[in-house]
Amino acid sequence: RVHGETCGAEMTNLSALFSRFMKEAAKNPRLAMEEVFCSLGTLKTYLSEDFLGGPRVIKFAHVINLQKGGTLPFVLLLMFYFNNFTATAWTYAALHGSYGICWLLKECIFPDPGWQKMVTVGGAMVSWTTVLGPYWVAPYLLVSTRTEAPKWLLAFSTILYVFGVVIMMGADAQKYFVLRAKKGLITDGFFAHVRHPNYLGEMMLYASFAIVSCHVLPWCVLLTVWTLVFMPNMCTKERSMKRYAEWESYRQRSAFLLPWLF
Repeated sequence: RVHGETCGAEMTNLSALFSRFMKEAAKNPRLAMEEVFCSLGTLKTYLSEDFLGGPRVIKFAHVINLQKGGTLPFVLLLMFYFNNFTATAWTYAALHGSYGICWLLKECIFPDPGWQKMVTVGGAMVSWTTVLGPYWVAPYLLVSTRTEAPKWLLAFSTILYVFGVVIMMGADAQKYFVLRAKKGLITDGFFAHVRHPNYLGEMMLYASFAIVSCHVLPWCVLLTVWTLVFMPNMCTKERSMKRYAEWESYRQRSAFLLPWLF
């Protein structure tokens, strides 16, 4: 009976919290969305850094760099294994493979401080099985099914990829060198009109890979990563930037992700 009363009380409390959240969400949907994604960010941080507990023995950057740098060899191995050397397969290898090289170059010149932390073995496994590994679904499907994309689609994907790489690399470089010289809110350059240009660039280039693959599953992977990883990261960053006096004026004149749209 006592156990039943306790469970009933907990359910009542949860119901009250949910009701209060819905009322607040009706008043300010933007803040409610931010709260939800920041909560997801807390869960994501645990899963990628401390899952299963134990000592943090692996640098997170090494986990990511292994996948990024290993993409070109992985795609080339797929091409040799399936004896697929079509223009589409070579285009995909060039796009996704060169991105991995650019990422390693970025890591050497202006590394992201967020990737220099140590994580547990379980955290590294979660990152590989839920995010990094699924990124290789697109090349596997493309090469194994001998997909051949039309030439105009390859051209469009290449243009989208180039813009994405430039925006991502440029924004990360600006953030790294500006913050190294002086801490504060960055509101010019790549960040003048968009508050998260580095994420925008990365979404553009990964979208180019999904377009070349001509399959639905890579888009499912990307939408999942963008929703459960990118959005929590961006919302957590927004919450952190609120401590600056100029934040509100910057927020009003800039877009969250897409200039003049979102």
